[in-house]
Amino acid sequence: MTPKDITTLLNTRFGDACEVKPPDAWQVDTPDLRVLVLLSQDQSWLRILVPVVPMAEAQPFMAEILTANFDQTQMVRYATHENALWGVFQHDVASLGEDQFSAAIEQLLSMKTAGIEPFFNALIETRVRQIVLAAKLQGQSLEATMQTINRFYAEGMMGDMQDSGYGNRALAAWQRQLERLWPEVNPEVNPEATSNG
Repeated sequence: MTPKDITTLLNTRFGDACEVKPPDAWQVDTPDLRVLVLLSQDQSWLRILVPVVPMAEAQPFMAEILTANFDQTQMVRYATHENALWGVFQHDVASLGEDQFSAAIEQLLSMKTAGIEPFFNALIETRVRQIVLAAKLQGQSLEATMQTINRFYAEGMMGDMQDSGYGNRALAAWQRQLERLWPEVNPEVNPEATSNG
């Protein structure tokens, strides 16, 4: 892939929002999106970067983000730099095809669109599963467990989510997940419960 190919692909995808900074950089800026395409100094490697969210928003979910890098992301990865969570794609220029380049752009745009919502949901589900298991082992009802979650939230025991801007949605998400997961979590068949008990 040549710099001219990169310019053509970016102009085709983003039109006038693409700014070329010869010989080794491209930038796309729209009100909702920023994409940076950079070549290494020797122009042998290409990097595409998309800022996803400020690091302060991502921080409570770093374990889930790193898990996604290992399990879910395909040709792109999450990275941190300059107080932001970024979507990043790196590839050697010589073997990079147009289809790979376009697919990487689409995956990065999907990361940006999703933001940290998937990690928020995954964290809530993991914690609620733990709470349901503990509640059932103690013989609590769904209603009593719901009251416990309300108390934990009121006492600030929900981690850093109140400070991250997700606090307003956290309690409702916990309650929805609790009701959804209650029938699914069974202490009798849970391997963690049997190995610890």
